[in-house]
Amino acid sequence: MSAEGADGALERTLDREYYQSDEIFRREKERIFYAEWFCVGREEELAVPGAFVVKRVAGESVLVVRKKDGALAAHYNVCRHRGSQLVPDAERGSFTGGIRCPYHSWTYGLDGTLRTAPFLEERDGLARRDLSLHPVGVDCWGGFIFLQLIPDTRTLATQLGAIPERLCRYPLSDLRVARRLAYDVRANWKVILENYNECYHCGPVHPELCRLVPAFKQRGGAELDWERGIPHREGAWTFTLSGTSTRAPFAGLDEDERVRHKGELIYPNFMLSLSAEHAAAFLVWPETPDRTTILTEFLFHPAEMAKPGFDPSDAVDFWDIVNRQDWAICESVQRGMQSRVFQSGYYAPMESASLDIRRYVRDRLG
Repeated sequence: MSAEGADGALERTLDREYYQSDEIFRREKERIFYAEWFCVGREEELAVPGAFVVKRVAGESVLVVRKKDGALAAHYNVCRHRGSQLVPDAERGSFTGGIRCPYHSWTYGLDGTLRTAPFLEERDGLARRDLSLHPVGVDCWGGFIFLQLIPDTRTLATQLGAIPERLCRYPLSDLRVARRLAYDVRANWKVILENYNECYHCGPVHPELCRLVPAFKQRGGAELDWERGIPHREGAWTFTLSGTSTRAPFAGLDEDERVRHKGELIYPNFMLSLSAEHAAAFLVWPETPDRTTILTEFLFHPAEMAKPGFDPSDAVDFWDIVNRQDWAICESVQRGMQSRVFQSGYYAPMESASLDIRRYVRDRLG
């Protein structure tokens, strides 16, 4: 097994430094989290013109606003005058006029252009056209907001590739968040994505999940057809404690999608799991080399949410069980990799999808 990729050999994971090094994490921030399109939430958070949210992406604070014309704009949350934050982190609300800095009252339009600077005019050296807020790229797909902190010519559509076509029958843009769960996971973000991308661990780690979806433990998940979707046990058709629901499946799904489960991993930070009547969206927020925040949003159709007695707990409680099992085993991996004897791990053949993270990171870091 010493020859990586040789016939009969297991391929190696990234070396331990990629999961522990502060320097590599710094490079990941610059070349991945800031350069790629990074999912930060739902458009419904910005329902009306003037609405804003502040999102923190790998240490950078970003202000996302809904402009008067209905389009979104995003700016670094930094005044061009003296660097004060325009809005405190974790804030959300609505601007009644412009974006006013709390320090010296420099005021910007929702599009980021400088409108006024008290007691200063062009003759004082104030060049408004050169003092707009620093822009952040913003785009949407399926009702999800994506940011690109180092804007370039690469579009969100390019990054998503074939995913929108594969999921075209799911009404993602129409769905709304019914419940959110936040987790603080003591593991590197890549450990979490690698775990999501394979089901070799499902048999040992997820007994409840495998009772619902026996295919997850058959031959270590070696023959899963994710493009078609994964079948549930006989009589079950969705990810709930019972495998069923009184909620109606999404209209427009094909025959397979009404009874099978689908999942997509959208690098660098978005995991999306799709059942016939709800979706679970996982937003992965890398904090340090060994700590990651995960926000799970549970999405349902507004028509079902409006019905008397709507209660998403059957899905949310089931997912919470599975999530906590995943995070616990990921933290175990992170602790084990700190051992002096660990240099790198190996991918079994049924973990071939997890090799993607190795290629993804190496392509961007060199």
